[in-house]
Amino acid sequence: MKLKITKSNKLKERARKVIPSLTGTFSRAAPSFVEGVYPVYVQSASGSHFTDVDGNEYLDYLCSLGPITLGYNYKAVNDAVLKQLKKGILFSLPHPVELELAELICQTIPYADMAKFEKSGSNAVTGAVRAARAITKREKIAYCGSGGVWHDWQAAMVSRDGGVPKFNENLIKLFDYNDSDGLEQIFEDSPEEIAAIVLEPTHFEKPENNFLKKVREIADKNNSILILDEVVTGFRFDLKGGQKYFNIKGDLVCFGKGMGNGLPISAITGPTEYMKVFDELWVSSTNNSESLSMAGTIATINEMKTKKTISKCWEIGQKLFSGWNKITAKYNLDAKMTGYPVRMDLRCFDSQKNESLTLKSLLLQEMVKRGIFMSILGAVYLSYSHSFKDVEMTLDVLDDVCKTITEKVSNDNYEKYLEGNLPKTIWTLKIHPTKKQ
Repeated sequence: MKLKITKSNKLKERARKVIPSLTGTFSRAAPSFVEGVYPVYVQSASGSHFTDVDGNEYLDYLCSLGPITLGYNYKAVNDAVLKQLKKGILFSLPHPVELELAELICQTIPYADMAKFEKSGSNAVTGAVRAARAITKREKIAYCGSGGVWHDWQAAMVSRDGGVPKFNENLIKLFDYNDSDGLEQIFEDSPEEIAAIVLEPTHFEKPENNFLKKVREIADKNNSILILDEVVTGFRFDLKGGQKYFNIKGDLVCFGKGMGNGLPISAITGPTEYMKVFDELWVSSTNNSESLSMAGTIATINEMKTKKTISKCWEIGQKLFSGWNKITAKYNLDAKMTGYPVRMDLRCFDSQKNESLTLKSLLLQEMVKRGIFMSILGAVYLSYSHSFKDVEMTLDVLDDVCKTITEKVSNDNYEKYLEGNLPKTIWTLKIHPTKKQ
C-alpha cells in the first residue's frame, strides 16, 4: 500500500523555486520525514486529525510541533477569535484584551505578578535573557534544554550558526540535564559572569537526585537569574506549568506553544521586581499586541480550567505510552516510548543496541501509510481532542506494522524496506556541555 501524494509533490516542486528550505520551519519540511512517502502539505484539520492536499486523512501525534493542546479547529477558541475579529485585529492603542489576558496569566501561573507578550517562544526566552543581563549586569548564560531558541545568543551553540557573531560562542555555556556538577563547574570557570541559568524543566528525562532543587540553589548562591523555558511544558504538563509539576520556582518564566492552541503568542512572566526591568529595555514589536491571538488564548486557558483538559491528556497519553511499549516488546522490537505521556520520545535500537534511525523511519513510514502521523525527528504529542478510540486504533495499527516488520526484516536490514529518503538531521551541537573537572 502506497499513499497517493501527487498534489503534495507538485506543490513541493513549486516551493523549491520560491521558499528557502521549502517552508519557514525546518521541522515541517519534507526532508524531516521519509521524503517520498510522507505527505508534504496539509489542507485542513479538525480535532485530532488532519487531511492532506491529496485527501488522505491522518490521526496526528505531532500536534503542529506541540502547540495544539485542545485540538485543531477547536470551537471555543475559533468563536473567541471570530468575535474579536469583528472588533479588529491590531490597533493604534492597546486593546483591553491584552490586560484581560495578562490578569488571567497572573492568576494562573505561580509567582507571576506581571506578564509581557511576544509572538514566539524564541522571542520570549530571548527577551528574558536580555532582562537577566540588564538586572545582573553580566553577559554569560548557562543553558540546558532541547534547543529551539534560535537567536544569536543561543544559535552560537549549533551547526547552523552562519551569521552569528563569533563572540556569542563565549557567552553561552551548556550543561546536561541532571548534571548539577557541570553547572557548578560553569560558575567556577566564570565567577560572577553568569547572568542567567536558562533551563527547560524537562525534555524527556526525569529529574534525579534533587537536580531541579540544586539548580535553584546554585542560581541563588551566585546571584543569577533562573529562567525557566516552559515553551513546551507550560499548559501541557500542568495548568500552572512545570513550576507546579516539578515544584521549582523560576525568576522569569517563558511560555509559548500550547498556551494559544496554535495561535502565534508567547509570554514572559515573573515577579514585579524583575518584570519592571522591561520598562527600560527595548523589547517591543508592532505585532505583540495583536488581539486575535490574545482572545483565543483566553478561551484556551479557560477551556483548560473548566474542562480539566490536561488531566485527560495525561490519561489518554498513558494508554498510548504503555500500550505501545507492550506491543513492541511482544514483537521483540526495541522501539520504546520514553519521556512522559504528554511529551513522548520514540527511541529505536538495532540488535547491537545502537540507536537506529532506519528502524524508526521504517516503523513510522508504515504507520503513516496506515493513517497514523508521527514525527521521526520530533516528539509525540496529543491533545484534548484525542480519544481513547484514537489510541486503540493507533495500537491496532502498530500491532499490524510490527508484525509486518518482524516477518520481512532480518539482520537489521531496515533500510531495504524504506520507500523514501531517510530524514536529514536539522542541527547538531557545536559546543559541548561542561563537565566537572
